[in-house]
Amino acid sequence: MSIELLPGSIRDNYETYEWKHACAILKEDFPEEWKNIISVLSEFKLYKSWITSPGGQKSKISDFIDSYLYELGWVEKDFSTKVVVDGVSVETPTHRVDCFKNRIALEIEWNNKDPFYDRDLNNFRLLFDLRAISVGVIITRCDELQDIFKNLGKGSSYGASTTHMGKLIPRIEGGGGAGCPILVFGISKNLYIEDER
Repeated sequence: MSIELLPGSIRDNYETYEWKHACAILKEDFPEEWKNIISVLSEFKLYKSWITSPGGQKSKISDFIDSYLYELGWVEKDFSTKVVVDGVSVETPTHRVDCFKNRIALEIEWNNKDPFYDRDLNNFRLLFDLRAISVGVIITRCDELQDIFKNLGKGSSYGASTTHMGKLIPRIEGGGGAGCPILVFGISKNLYIEDER
């Protein structure tokens, strides 16, 4: 496991998981993207107000991460893919990736229904097989945050069937991303800040 390549502060504040040596590939072959990911994770804090404010099109959590990475040259990315069989071309659309830069695809799954993980992993698998990406990264949340959500009266909004580490890891280990190297960060209680009373 090359997870030890991550700075201690990241390992202290996030539950981390890697598949197929994703850390080593990122750090050695994509040093700029590695630094960008470490930077956004180091700057991120989980504010109470971000949890208690009414939901919208995009959570404050996703918005912070997206905006931070977009400032560093990452983009939201659609891929145009097709299969050609005996001269007949068939479109094979993939799902848009939240953040993409230089063959690294990053998805943020803060509070979606857990089948979104299947979509992300299948997308990573397909794009990796097509040589469009080298590593897939998912930022999600730790199971332990459920205690905070309950205390804030938001437990039903962040239920058991929504995206969290306990729903993701078995899917990866079951082969959901196939051969694509994957790195996962689960936002932990250590990042929580009470910014409102």
